[in-house]
Amino acid sequence: MSLKADLHVHSMHSKRPSEWLLRKIGCAESYTHPLALYRLARDRGMGLVTITDHNSISGALEIAHLPGVFVSEEITAYFPEDRCKFHVLAWNVSEKQHEEISRLRENLFELVPYLHTEGIVHALAHPFYAVNERLTHEHLDRALLLFKNFELNGSRDDYQNELLRQILSNLTPKDIEFLADKYDLAPVGYAPWVKNFTRGSDDHSSVRVAAVYTEVEGASSVESFLQGIQQGKAKVGGPASNPRAMAQTIYSVAYQFYKQKFQLERYVSKDLLLRFAEHALIPFAGEERGLLGRLRHVIAQRRCSHLLKSTPASMKDIIQKEAAEIITEDPSIHEMVEAAGGQAWRNERIWFHFVNRISEKILGRFADSTLRNLSGANLFDVLQTVGSAASLYAMLSPCFVGYTFFSKDRRFCEEYRKRFAPDAGACRNAKLKVAHFTDTFYDVNGVAKTLQMEAQTALKNGKQLTMITCGCETSMPGVVNFEPIGAFDLPEYPDMKLYYPPLLKMLDYCYEQGFTHIRSATPGPIGLAALAIARILKLPLYGTYHTALPQYADLLTDDAGVADLMWKYTVWYYNQMDVVYVPSEATADELVRKGVAKEKIRFYARGIDVKRFHPSKRNGFFKSRYGLTEDEVKLLYVGRVSKEKNMPLLAEIYRSLAALRPHVRLVVVGEGPYLEDMKESLKDLPVTFTGFLSGEDLAQAYASSDLFVFPSTTDTFGNVVLEAQASGLPVIVTDEGGPRENLVPGKTGFIVPSKEKEVLLDTLLSLVDDPPLRDKMRLHAREYMENRSFETAFLQLWDSYRCAAPITRPEGPPREAALK
Repeated sequence: MSLKADLHVHSMHSKRPSEWLLRKIGCAESYTHPLALYRLARDRGMGLVTITDHNSISGALEIAHLPGVFVSEEITAYFPEDRCKFHVLAWNVSEKQHEEISRLRENLFELVPYLHTEGIVHALAHPFYAVNERLTHEHLDRALLLFKNFELNGSRDDYQNELLRQILSNLTPKDIEFLADKYDLAPVGYAPWVKNFTRGSDDHSSVRVAAVYTEVEGASSVESFLQGIQQGKAKVGGPASNPRAMAQTIYSVAYQFYKQKFQLERYVSKDLLLRFAEHALIPFAGEERGLLGRLRHVIAQRRCSHLLKSTPASMKDIIQKEAAEIITEDPSIHEMVEAAGGQAWRNERIWFHFVNRISEKILGRFADSTLRNLSGANLFDVLQTVGSAASLYAMLSPCFVGYTFFSKDRRFCEEYRKRFAPDAGACRNAKLKVAHFTDTFYDVNGVAKTLQMEAQTALKNGKQLTMITCGCETSMPGVVNFEPIGAFDLPEYPDMKLYYPPLLKMLDYCYEQGFTHIRSATPGPIGLAALAIARILKLPLYGTYHTALPQYADLLTDDAGVADLMWKYTVWYYNQMDVVYVPSEATADELVRKGVAKEKIRFYARGIDVKRFHPSKRNGFFKSRYGLTEDEVKLLYVGRVSKEKNMPLLAEIYRSLAALRPHVRLVVVGEGPYLEDMKESLKDLPVTFTGFLSGEDLAQAYASSDLFVFPSTTDTFGNVVLEAQASGLPVIVTDEGGPRENLVPGKTGFIVPSKEKEVLLDTLLSLVDDPPLRDKMRLHAREYMENRSFETAFLQLWDSYRCAAPITRPEGPPREAALK
């Protein structure tokens, strides 16, 4: 014979944790009755039943007369020196013992000896949970001396419970002796390094009552059951919890509270959403049968049909309509509504699926509305939309609380485990697992190219880097693509979209993967998801400032107000980061001037594939591919063909250059919104538009050209400037932005004033007319790039994640020496 019991259950008499959960959602108390708990536990196979309310035995006493019941409690006890709270489960106590426990619980060092003296079997509940945020490793050290029994808590996940099991199972006599000497505290019990385990649901809503349990084989009574625990004969079982289950618990507590307060049971049979909530959140939901029940079900379906045809006016109406649509259309949800109630804890995934779907629909609406209003500069409507989003946040807050709660406890127990393996805590040996969020991955731009190379380099070097994006089909290892919940077409870029990410799915994925760092490459919708996820999971958040969005907005809209708004958003976004990586000093200076905190900014080296981009690739590419002659001087531009890259200026300067030097041919590699206009403006001149090139074609195009021009004033870095120099081309850039820091003036190229067209024209003429100078600069350009390998730069960046240390500039010919 064996007996099972859920050793950690709370009733309506348990105030502390229920109040904590309910404060998150504005409720005051829980309404789970002891008799309902008893029935649930017995129905789910428990031979013994107890209730462990906080510092109260009233709930257990209400059912003490029933078969298999024993009176227990969960004691809130304190370390006397700092009031750090521990929760101690004490089983099979009398009313007199409870009174003494209530007196002694103010001092844990007095309580524990009393429990031993009285023979009260007890255990430390959820050891890694910081009840009042004062828990430290030193408190846990002393707990190892004070307690024989430890709970593998049913409201925690396998990760935390397994770490606890590992720590306790690997204790040695030397460990206990060391701790006893350190704290001058005698260990309690026989063989104190051998610990026992119990398990209970720690349930505050009744949803997971008896989902987990403690079992003692051969036990036939409460006394033999508890004796088996004390002797280490207990076995524990049942599914672990997770953030989704905790969220379901919070939703359940809230629903039970409001159901009681507003007497919602009158409407359950008439409202489809309430019927679904009953099945998903109430473990003992009854089902109305017979003719009346069927009639009310038909009425509810008709009301739902009417709701689906209506036009929602308020946030509440929107949620109701979307919920009705999901319940009606989703087979798994509809099937659960039609089934008999009673197994709510098994419906945790279905409930999460429902919340996820409704949040995606409403988030999509909000994103559309916000971006439409922003594009039309309707700032009042933007504020109104953002204000409405608070209602959605309130609806999702139980999910956020669940993930925050679990993530915090995971890190704490991982840190404590390192105390028993000190080397694991060293910064140089710390495990790194980075999630890199980006709104652009397969787009044709320098950011996307850099991210693709990072993914490939991480895989090659065994680094745990995952690129997270939306809306792109990919089979590339290390890249995870989420199906977007919506998209917004950018007016100035018809071929580009902003995708709305599925926040809850991304959050769940990042939690399950156990990332240690979140990095954001872009401040778009996916970048905002990265920010939210990092905050919820309490992870360090690193951002990279790749693109000068405010300058782009200014050039594309010619509206100073839009540019100013974009700067405000950019500064706000990057100030949320723990670290902001910038590719150039010019970028860093500009961000600081605009308001980004200086202490957050770190310079990081950028590199390219110096083997792929090489002068040896010069092979007459343009002659074989486009029929161009070798006697032409080929002036190359590579990049996006758009206004923000200053392409109208290049077209104007080239027209002047071609008039003076007809043997100079402009080669434009790339695509973009200004391409057709540029073709039209230069149709009578020797210009070759290749469109997008990649791989060996791009490398050969670089090496087969004669000089490179990059007129952009908005680039934070300019990968193409490095690629050109690595290919042996002299480069010409403007004095605005990051590219000017990636050459040696006078040796590998020239920096010209962005607003002085004549200087740019004169510089081009000087290089066109002086082949020996070009040849000399070609050699210097390649020499300068020899140490700018992408792999070296990436590995240096990766190492900086550990301690957020600044990254030194890449080595190369000293710029000051070159100028001499």
